[in-house]
Amino acid sequence: MQSSDEDDALDRAFLALADPIRRRIIARLSRGPATVNELAEPFSISTQAVSRHIRVLEHADLVTRSRDAQRRPVHLNPARLEALTAWIDRYRLVREAQYRGLDAVLHQLHSEPGEPGPP
Repeated sequence: MQSSDEDDALDRAFLALADPIRRRIIARLSRGPATVNELAEPFSISTQAVSRHIRVLEHADLVTRSRDAQRRPVHLNPARLEALTAWIDRYRLVREAQYRGLDAVLHQLHSEPGEPGPP
């Protein structure tokens, strides 16, 4: 069972990813670090608004910032995305196993001699 801290971290991450602008920022950062101004270019919102989106992503531990002379590039946190993927995969794998079991039962029913197959 997950701890409350892990649940809170998942909640923050999924809440952050619920916004389409933040998802596009994550997609852009998957190609490499960028400054706030670079991240703001494709949007018709202010750099201050983009900065607020980045703070939400930072709070969710999905991105980090560093200092490079005068630049403060934003970086994707791939470890956090991997943790989200692992959480999703746990449930996906359980569901896939259930479907494989159902497929096996249906295949067995269909292949038994003298039994009518599916319509």
